[in-house]
Amino acid sequence: MSNRPYIDNEGTSPAPLERRLHPRDHRVRVGLNLFWRTFFLLGLLLAGSILAWLQTLRALEFEPRTLYTAQQIASLVNLSRAALLYADPIARVSLIKTMAEQEGVRILPREPKDHFELLDNSALSQRMTEELKRRLGQDAIVAASVNGESGLWVGFTINGDPNWLLMDRSRFSPVSGQTWLIWLLTAAALSLAGAAVIARLINRPLKQLSFATNRVRDGDFAASRLDEEAVTSEIREVNIGFNRMAQKLAKLEQDRAVMLAGISHDLRTPLARLRLETEMSVTDEDAREHMVADIVQLDATIDKFLDYARPDHVTLIPVNLHSVLSSCVYAVQDHRELQISMAVPEDLYVLADEVELARILSNLLENARRYGKTPGSGVARVDISAKEREKWVLIKVRDHGAGVPPEQLSSLTKPFFRGDAARTAAAGAGLGLSIVDKTIQRMGGIFALANSSSGGMVAHIQLQQAQSLPDGADTQSRLHRPHTKRNLPPNVAQA
Repeated sequence: MSNRPYIDNEGTSPAPLERRLHPRDHRVRVGLNLFWRTFFLLGLLLAGSILAWLQTLRALEFEPRTLYTAQQIASLVNLSRAALLYADPIARVSLIKTMAEQEGVRILPREPKDHFELLDNSALSQRMTEELKRRLGQDAIVAASVNGESGLWVGFTINGDPNWLLMDRSRFSPVSGQTWLIWLLTAAALSLAGAAVIARLINRPLKQLSFATNRVRDGDFAASRLDEEAVTSEIREVNIGFNRMAQKLAKLEQDRAVMLAGISHDLRTPLARLRLETEMSVTDEDAREHMVADIVQLDATIDKFLDYARPDHVTLIPVNLHSVLSSCVYAVQDHRELQISMAVPEDLYVLADEVELARILSNLLENARRYGKTPGSGVARVDISAKEREKWVLIKVRDHGAGVPPEQLSSLTKPFFRGDAARTAAAGAGLGLSIVDKTIQRMGGIFALANSSSGGMVAHIQLQQAQSLPDGADTQSRLHRPHTKRNLPPNVAQA
């Protein structure tokens, strides 16, 4: 399942989403993780070791054994020649019969019409043939078969008479290619299996560290604890250091939230008293209205701080998206600066926290009202649509304003960041879109901003789709919202 929001080509910037969110990172990276890289490197190392061992075995074992076999065969031929040479004719027949029965060595006369096949062209066979010719003479013949009979045939002469000495082929049986292939495949399979086990053991702590780092990034400090009893000392030290860092970050996050909530809470009482005194003591009506507006703005900024310091835990339930949107739109019905068009199916449900989702949509509508007015009209036209995509629901909130410079898109969700002057005509804390992004992430969704190709900015929200409501659930209980189309405010067009 993809973790990227679905961005339609129509009405959005043609640049890829990753490039819009991270404009400085344009490099294409190969998707090879550490496990496979370690596995391939170990596999290459083991394959090289096997080939080197094979060559060493060939040089130190096979060739000496071939020379030793050639020496034994030459000695057998010379002994047979000497025995037959000095034996009388009657004893010669008995000797030949005894050699054939007891030693498996037959001596046969070599006829001119005999048809023979030499040994194969392997290096070991050629080396043995050369050694036998060196010991028996260059007229010696070493054959693999004579007249269709297989064996180890050696041609030699006795007093000028040509003869064959036939031995069992097992006296010289170099390893066949099939045997080598089976051995190499077995060794390679065992080596690769060992490489996979070693790579897994090496990469498992790194994978756990990567998972814990992602949990810390998402603010889940409790699920990021690593094993401090690891067997490997280096891994144990890294885990202990990471756990201490996560604990300190959790404490800093908690202190930050408490500080923001405390400051914001403590400011409300003097602000309320200041507003009361202003309305009662300031006689100039214009001055009083401006002072009250400033106090209201300060109170709204405090609300933003409280929202930003809100705890990260949320409970997700199936929520009717059309109903929540209707309630948010209904709340801004008195704003003449807004013209809203909705195209949301009434039976579309998402997994979300109902109050948090309403806060998200309200923030986006307020952001569009302040900064997304159509140039020259003084009215912000907002289009809201939602559609299903696989197991997700894509929500688009689009204004028809001036948009923002592309290089600022990735910074709009940063806390306290403010865009260019065209989009910051009204004062604010710079936390609205940061709160939206943070809240959507807490609900397991994805938030992205893009410029529309026809003007304005588009906010993309991707939330998990919910199939149905649980039995007896009432999504209307937490928010007051209109229940029918006729209750929608006059500044809203229902698509």
